[in-house]
Amino acid sequence: MEHFNFTQLDTLFAPRSIAVVGASEQTTKIGGIPLDYLRRFGYSGRLHAVNPRARSVQGLPAHESLRAIGAPVDMAIVAVPQAQVAAVLDDAADAGVRTMVLFSSGYAEVGAAGAAQQQALAARAQAAGIRLLGPNCLGIMRPSHNVYATFAPAVNAGLVKPGRIGLISQSGAFGVYAYSLARERGLGLSLWATTGNEADVQLADGLAWLAQDPETDVIMAYMEGCRDGPRLRAALALAQQRGKPVVMVKVGASALGAAAAASHTASLAGDDAVYDAVFRRYGVLRVHSISEFFALAASAAIARPPKGRSIGLMTVSGGVGALMADDASAAGLEVPPLSAAAQRQLLDWVPFAGPRNPVDVTAQVTNDDTLLERSATLMLNDQPFHSWLGFFAAAGLSPTVWPAIVGLVRTLRARHPDTLLAVSTLCSDERRAELEALGCLVFADPGIAIRCIGALTRWGTQGAPAQAPALTAARLHVPPGTLSEADSLALLAAAGVPLVEHRLVHTPNQAAAAVDALGGAIALKVASADIPHKSDAGGVMLRLGSADQARAAFERITHNVRQAHPDARIDGALAARMVTGGVECIAGVHRDPVFGPVLMFGLGGVHVELLRDVSLRVLPIGRDEARAMVMELRAAAIFHGVRGQPAVEVESIAEVLCALAEFAMRAGDSLVSAEINPLIARPAAEGGAIAVDALVIGRAATGAG
Repeated sequence: MEHFNFTQLDTLFAPRSIAVVGASEQTTKIGGIPLDYLRRFGYSGRLHAVNPRARSVQGLPAHESLRAIGAPVDMAIVAVPQAQVAAVLDDAADAGVRTMVLFSSGYAEVGAAGAAQQQALAARAQAAGIRLLGPNCLGIMRPSHNVYATFAPAVNAGLVKPGRIGLISQSGAFGVYAYSLARERGLGLSLWATTGNEADVQLADGLAWLAQDPETDVIMAYMEGCRDGPRLRAALALAQQRGKPVVMVKVGASALGAAAAASHTASLAGDDAVYDAVFRRYGVLRVHSISEFFALAASAAIARPPKGRSIGLMTVSGGVGALMADDASAAGLEVPPLSAAAQRQLLDWVPFAGPRNPVDVTAQVTNDDTLLERSATLMLNDQPFHSWLGFFAAAGLSPTVWPAIVGLVRTLRARHPDTLLAVSTLCSDERRAELEALGCLVFADPGIAIRCIGALTRWGTQGAPAQAPALTAARLHVPPGTLSEADSLALLAAAGVPLVEHRLVHTPNQAAAAVDALGGAIALKVASADIPHKSDAGGVMLRLGSADQARAAFERITHNVRQAHPDARIDGALAARMVTGGVECIAGVHRDPVFGPVLMFGLGGVHVELLRDVSLRVLPIGRDEARAMVMELRAAAIFHGVRGQPAVEVESIAEVLCALAEFAMRAGDSLVSAEINPLIARPAAEGGAIAVDALVIGRAATGAG
């Protein structure tokens, strides 16, 4: 892909020769630890030590410089003070070194001066054709290749086994913690990498490389932020195309997106919400706790994702069964009941059972452990559940019940190979591994079990990656600054957005004439690019049904605005036909500084500020996604008609969203934001959705905005 050079990344993540610059004899120092790891844990490639003040280091000949090695070096691990890094980089360039892992600190993390030095360092590395990981990073590990290019102390406590999960973190501290948890959990890793300050190699590069790595099936990532949105989107798209789940912890929030917004759109589409929209677009499984981070990654590595949303729940506790049913609903899963015949059979076995779904076989299993397998088999023979979860409390610790649980899983796996199987019980690590070897997920907490199954179900049912629609018209340029409502409406009309009938009036008499011309009651709004929020300035009057009302309203509006904004440029007033009925909505697009144009839709009026019930998409989008934006609102039922009100035409709302999205794509960097507020959603018989007010802001000539 255009964003990634996989040949160079192969050299970084699977080097055939490594040199440690600043190599130390002392295995407790930063320059000694990676050399010790590489020697002790069996790195089979060529290994070199660079230390001009020594003749040998840890049993290896010490070279004065990288050039003095006289042999190709794929990776230079640099463990020297910041003041020496520039000279090492020059040496690496002369020696033809291909990649560099830079432990040294003192760059962007310490302030503006350090950031400037980091930028210069990155430029020199790029000019030399060297891929740079760091600075201020903890390096990488590739267990299957015995590559330990790190000084992380957690390695001394024990090695993570090779496996099919790749883990990449922007934080070194979190990366070490995650490494330790993976080791304790028994997860096998294909790659462990920390990116530090990301002067060159970013989290996105690691994601993309793992997406095409044949030794990786699941990707775990810890992200604090992103500077290159297109690169991250390309990496996530590649993982989605290759069918590899990305389990993501994203922390931190900034105010980049909303700082200079004059519309609701950017403030409602806060940075974290935009990340959510990006993750949704590419099927990223975002989690918000460390326990779920590892539980979900392990689950994705063990089980194939379900192809449907139905789940069968079996329990030995009615209360826990009810909790699981509630959690399943919250996770978007369906809990269909068993047939009447199956329920009768269960009651024949246990008259006081809960036979519906969840199926509560009660503590009777302690008297008859055959109930487990009989009941579970009955459930899956009766209903083609896509997933099945059994809660067995502490039975996993029982020497008598445990064989029945294993037998149940063996039977279900043989007879229902396409069903995701999971068990929630307390058990030893050895017993958990026994079930996981059969492709059955094991959890201590049934709530986490449900959330993991729900996440895997979303992954398994997401369908083919959305294809970005091609632009159907030429690029356009939005004039800089805040446009008047009339100019804003004209731009959106040209883009295909249906508008309320309106006209610009300049005198009280023209306002009066507009009542007859527009065919009924009108709204009158001050026309001024200097006043984006007209109501706050007393610049709006509604339901003007006569010429006299319109004439007086024009004079009143002009007076109010002159009082509130004496220096504002006033172009008259916009007279628009009043639109009654329908559902008041808001639609907007703003240019996020990282990810580009982001589309927002929600209920308008007081709802948008009070409820913040909005949906977001990063652009471009197609018609199906636009329709989904409308229907995923919490209050989407209002579009189907409530309390005797007619249903509105959802398809016309989707058409407006698509037109607004294409307008933003055509406008490119010249657009800061565009907002339709309100957008009135109406029944098809009344013409469908129609824009009543609009605000478009173009990027200033200086590039600000």
